[in-house]
Amino acid sequence: MGRGEVSRRRMIGLAGAGLLALGAGTAACGPVEEPVEGGGSEPGGGSGSRKPGGDAPAPGGKPKPAWQHATTFDGLAWIAGVAVVDDVVLVSGDPLVARDLATGKEIWSRAEVTTPGASMLIGGGTLYLASARYDGNVIGLDPRTGKDTWRSRLGDKEYAQPRVIAADADHVYVIAGILDKNFRTPDNVIAAIATGSGKVVWREQRDHGTDQYGVTAQAVGKRLVYTDFRENLTVRDTATGHQVWTKKVGRTSNRGFAVHEGLVIVAIGERLRAFDLETGTERWSFATEKYSRFNDPAVLDGVLYVSDTAHGLWAADPATGKRHWHNKGSLDVAAPWQFAKVGDVLYGATQFDKNGGVHAFDPADGKVLWTYNDGSGDIDRWYLAAGGRTVVGLHAKKVTALPVG
Repeated sequence: MGRGEVSRRRMIGLAGAGLLALGAGTAACGPVEEPVEGGGSEPGGGSGSRKPGGDAPAPGGKPKPAWQHATTFDGLAWIAGVAVVDDVVLVSGDPLVARDLATGKEIWSRAEVTTPGASMLIGGGTLYLASARYDGNVIGLDPRTGKDTWRSRLGDKEYAQPRVIAADADHVYVIAGILDKNFRTPDNVIAAIATGSGKVVWREQRDHGTDQYGVTAQAVGKRLVYTDFRENLTVRDTATGHQVWTKKVGRTSNRGFAVHEGLVIVAIGERLRAFDLETGTERWSFATEKYSRFNDPAVLDGVLYVSDTAHGLWAADPATGKRHWHNKGSLDVAAPWQFAKVGDVLYGATQFDKNGGVHAFDPADGKVLWTYNDGSGDIDRWYLAAGGRTVVGLHAKKVTALPVG
């Protein structure tokens, strides 16, 4: 059976698992661009050690959850399996559930509201999802009530089920396959739908044969940025869909990247590389240790954090790539792939459960202060979101709120 002949329901399931994309990237032509050397001096050690305050445990201690509940999470969300909007926690799954951040009490629950593996993508205070009816609709929900507040569609009959890849206050960005006469999708489009009117603002067909797989997107100001497993990094104008630039940067299996003050920072194998958001020019890059590669980067409070597969943790200046410190860590501590920062503590959610969970790090030097694990033994990756003085971890069939001060 050919790729275009895979059943629609199977494709949607794969989309949730990240095997079908949640975004799009125009295929770039030409060779992979070599990284620019540079990015400051060798890492130096930090000084001092800050401890979590309030009810957080002492280093090495195990925090006591504020609350914990079972979930119907299917483990297929691409990046945002859990989100915090004001004082509401949204947990991906069927049914889709919202809980009070402080108490964990269920606020609302809706079954069959979206497709498997839905990411909790928020734009302008609205949660945007593809309809579970596979009818081509994209819907918007009020996170506080769970009620539909918005509905639109990319087209009546010519497009396969659109999938939301990013959202901001003005647009919802989707990718959808173009149905041919045999109901296959050899081509696809990326499009923007106005959050006000629900009308399609722009719609751009991607190059023939470009896959819909392995895509991550962010809408930042006037630019939509996305990467894909076909090795491309692409930037479009959010108002017109015009492709500002695209380049082939090399294959990466990571899910996330960072956009900060005019730079796109992406991990490509053993190098972390920063590109100018407007021109695509590489501004800096640096490498991790030999035989290792970087995981997903994040910029929090003006500092770039990233881990590597040798279980090391790095902090750097996102503007220059100059390293603040490199904690080489230990193979006894699983490396984080997703970060959050609350107060004076950095939190990381790990790729796998063994020797992992939610780590609390000292941002001054990257030392582990404590680790929380739910004890389930499931090897699924952890997901992380923060709100107020609480860090929320989602893992397998449990969602846990940890007070951090």
